Amino acid sequence: MEFKQKIMPDISPIVIDVAKGIGTDLLKNLDKIQFINLLQSKSIKNKANMEEEIINKVANSSLITIDLEEYYDHHERVVYDIKQNLWEELLLREKDFREFIKTHDWSQYAGKNVAITCSADAIVPVWAYMLLATQLEPVARKVIFGNLEALENELFREAIAKINIAQFQDAKVVIKGCSKFPVPVAAYVEITRLLRPVASSIMYGEPCSTVPIYKKAKKSIN
Repeated sequence: MEFKQKIMPDISPIVIDVAKGIGTDLLKNLDKIQFINLLQSKSIKNKANMEEEIINKVANSSLITIDLEEYYDHHERVVYDIKQNLWEELLLREKDFREFIKTHDWSQYAGKNVAITCSADAIVPVWAYMLLATQLEPVARKVIFGNLEALENELFREAIAKINIAQFQDAKVVIKGCSKFPVPVAAYVEITRLLRPVASSIMYGEPCSTVPIYKKAKKSIN
């Protein structure tokens, strides 16, 4: 075609077909750069239409999406390191520790999620952790023994435990992968464990792009 030779002699037939939709008369008056810009504009528009079509198909499908990010606890996380109560970071003096338990301002932990741990290489008696728990329980939102990772795992475990798993009976479930807030691997393992007996299929990722995790075998008809 005339405009093909004038603008881009080596252009592919597929691009020419796209160009036809724009209008041959208009193209005859365009130079090479203008032609490329016009094609790019149309390509972007076509891509947007395709993405919208995919989203609409997903929205109308029978997939149920679980976004674990919705179960993220937004309360502050705090680590209480009992190392600060050790003498020379080696041992715990019971008298001194009990006095600390009585006089310490525990209100500073109000409404927070607290992980009790010991970062020092020392032998700490079990009762010391128990004494800390008695003071933290009335004020803190959550108290566990372990590090921040253990605390995060426990917060998600509790939140997931409140989900009515029965609502996913024979459902095709997508467990959303991307999130703004950190979701531990333990949370994905736990929700998968709970869904496995009831869901017909489990997928991971986004509804328009998923990784298959599990599919219930079809019952054979005798």
